[in-house]
Amino acid sequence: MTATQNPPTEHPKTASESAERRYATVNPFTGETEKEFPFTDTAEIDGIVERAHAAYQEWRDRPVEERAAVVRRVAELMDERRNDLAALITTEMGKRREEATGELFLCSMILKYYADNGPGFLQPQAIQPLMGKGEAVVETQPIGVLLAIEPWNYPFYQVVRVAGPNLVLGNTVILKHAEINPQCAVALEQLFTDAGAPQGVFTNTFLRIADVEQVIADPRVQGVTLTGSERAGSAVGALAGKHLKKSVLELGGSDPFIVLDADDLGATVKAATMGRMQNTGQACTASKRLIVTEDLYEPFVQGLKQAFSTFAPGDPADPSTSLAPLSSERAAQDLHAQIQDAIDKGATVVAGGKRPDHPGAFVEPTILTDVTPEMRAYHEELFGPAAVVYKVKDADEAVTLANSSVYGLGATVMSGDMDRARSVADRLEAGMVWINQPTGSSPELPFGGVKRSGYGRELSELAMFEFANRRLVRTVPVKKADKPQAG
Repeated sequence: MTATQNPPTEHPKTASESAERRYATVNPFTGETEKEFPFTDTAEIDGIVERAHAAYQEWRDRPVEERAAVVRRVAELMDERRNDLAALITTEMGKRREEATGELFLCSMILKYYADNGPGFLQPQAIQPLMGKGEAVVETQPIGVLLAIEPWNYPFYQVVRVAGPNLVLGNTVILKHAEINPQCAVALEQLFTDAGAPQGVFTNTFLRIADVEQVIADPRVQGVTLTGSERAGSAVGALAGKHLKKSVLELGGSDPFIVLDADDLGATVKAATMGRMQNTGQACTASKRLIVTEDLYEPFVQGLKQAFSTFAPGDPADPSTSLAPLSSERAAQDLHAQIQDAIDKGATVVAGGKRPDHPGAFVEPTILTDVTPEMRAYHEELFGPAAVVYKVKDADEAVTLANSSVYGLGATVMSGDMDRARSVADRLEAGMVWINQPTGSSPELPFGGVKRSGYGRELSELAMFEFANRRLVRTVPVKKADKPQAG
């Protein structure tokens, strides 16, 4: 999420730049500011952390089944309020209503998954000691208050994939959400409150960037997790290291979509289109670099051009709309600047390339070819409806190009030959590789990357252990003293 996403945690370069940031609902379709929220007062932060810490001391001692029941109730309330919450997502960051509803459905799945499976994940694990008698077990214990710094592109999903496992585990969460979706943040806190979570178990804040370090530095806070830009991750990771706090970072990527062969090229093009255009291209794991073998390159590009031509800008609340605006005018300007840089330096525009003559934060669905290393589009993440297509001679060249990125979040390999596809997948430097389907997300599947895409894992059983004390308990039986002999 490097250049085009408006990350929630970038360090301000100047005082004036910092002063321009605010928590506000600015509808990206109409451009209207609908609601604003004041920053959390710096003087209030200590009290917020203290309440979260006090809640942790009580919450961790509750039976895990009670914690899981609260998390399940959040899912049920989310199901009941899905239409209203989806409308809020659409208003604040421009997501098409159908996709907003889908995001909330996934959130409910995640919360129910941890409610159902979390208690089992926390069962002690026995170890057979190699030396001595007795037994050894590893217990999974919570560690305390966590700070979650989350972005706008999936304003509910990004939060619940942190909150679900950690609340079942027994940690408590302080949320610093993105400045552009404050009402989503407020709604999230209300869901947990209404589900019966005690005060302090899940707390929303409208933190200033300058106050983030105060929270991370607080000895009552034991960890920080961030989804955002590479620059944001570098800053937060440095703060976590400075204060010796555990951190998890998900920093986006420039995911390759490798086409080796195709029994049905139309289906492959459809998959590439879905992989690139989901959430108007504003997904960390969107298929951003389409790498195609030379025998399929020309028909693939033409098929993609035809598919991209079907998208038309419109109101994201209208079910008939196929192209939603980007999350903000700034995001649209940043993406267009990356595209224009490539055009100015000789890239070929197969489709799009411009801002459409339409109100709202729109960028035309764009296909670029002949992109070379001196162009920003070659190295940077394009966070919006813009795809770069590369032609390669064979699988080896595809792997080399895919691995040339500094990122390593997800990757897709398309082939009818499963052995060939797996051979390529095994050589890709990525945290997640999907074969014959664009990268996706499901509660039971671990999510995370390598290289500059960050570290740590969310979702699946693995998420239960990121902010946990994996405590060893080794029991050795007392050696009985010899009985005294009769005199």
